[in-house]
Amino acid sequence: MTVAPPPAWVPGHFGEFIQGRLGPDGPVSLVTLPCLGLGVAGWHYPGHGLRVHGAGQRLATPAQARHLLAVLGLRLSGGVVLRATMPAGGGAGASTASLVVLARLAGWRGDPLVLARACVAAEGASDPLMFAAPECLLWASRRAEVLDRLPALPRMEILGGFYGPLQRTDPAEADFPDISDLVEGWRSVAVSGDLKGLADLASASAGRTLRWRGHHDDPTPQIARDLGALGFCIAHTGAARGLIFAPGTVPAGAGATLRAAGFTRLVQFYTGGER
Repeated sequence: MTVAPPPAWVPGHFGEFIQGRLGPDGPVSLVTLPCLGLGVAGWHYPGHGLRVHGAGQRLATPAQARHLLAVLGLRLSGGVVLRATMPAGGGAGASTASLVVLARLAGWRGDPLVLARACVAAEGASDPLMFAAPECLLWASRRAEVLDRLPALPRMEILGGFYGPLQRTDPAEADFPDISDLVEGWRSVAVSGDLKGLADLASASAGRTLRWRGHHDDPTPQIARDLGALGFCIAHTGAARGLIFAPGTVPAGAGATLRAAGFTRLVQFYTGGER
């Protein structure tokens, strides 16, 4: 028997390649790491009022839903069931994906930038998940602003999981390290398709944030070295941790190594190249 897909499905991400401020007083900016295997599905059941159920997780509140829909000029009544394949607070885009699902269930088919601004109005920050190729944007997450268009990424394989306590993004948090130099490097390295160079930049961004937050005992950098990964990446405001490999080079037993270190809900996926 064929199972019908949900009426709305929005893929998430798995942290960021780079994230921080553009200069000491610049905007919080990021390059996201798409993960098509994680996401939020949504179903709408007509009725009175508006009820939002997260299938065991707090993904979006009715107040956020009403605010989002009001900004977009949409109406939706009845029950909405959201089901995320990633944990809220993991840094995998559960909250943004949930709002995008709500908008699509209400009939939104418009400009993704307008939708992003509505998401920021509803929750204070937004991942660029409503765009077709979010990894090709330098994104100001608190402003819903495209700061630059970036080159397409080479194909890569990611192995990772969630490490440590779940942590929801605080949209008022602006205490991030400066990544201006990493952004300049990202532009030039991405043009050449240099995967090792991109992995080095992602590792530099992740390492800066781990040190900035005082997470000196995070095992991800050492595991990346032990497994021969090209580099590593993190959710800069969440629990996602990933290792970056050239396609097909993840060593046997790598997942067991992550589990032994305390990683949970492991994921392995490809990104970059042709979508």
